[in-house]
Amino acid sequence: MANTVSAKKAVRQIERRTAVNKARRSAMRTEIRRVEEAIAAGDAAKAKEAFKAAEPAIARSGQKGIVHARAASRKVSRLAKRIKAMSAASA
Repeated sequence: MANTVSAKKAVRQIERRTAVNKARRSAMRTEIRRVEEAIAAGDAAKAKEAFKAAEPAIARSGQKGIVHARAASRKVSRLAKRIKAMSAASA
């Protein structure tokens, strides 16, 4: 348990930051799920639209430290690759 005033303040700050980070991570995962559901449904237009919304959310998570920057980049790249494959297959 925190004894000093500064340690107690640090605990409060950590709790606040954790709550914000959880919300941001959850929002990012929701965006990714929407893209993946559109891909699974085979709807290329909907997948592209969902990807447009997901890409900045994922990138922001990487910048904020919610996920590692390279992990965020990898997620974006893999989703883009799957959408491109969908478009190529339907064309």
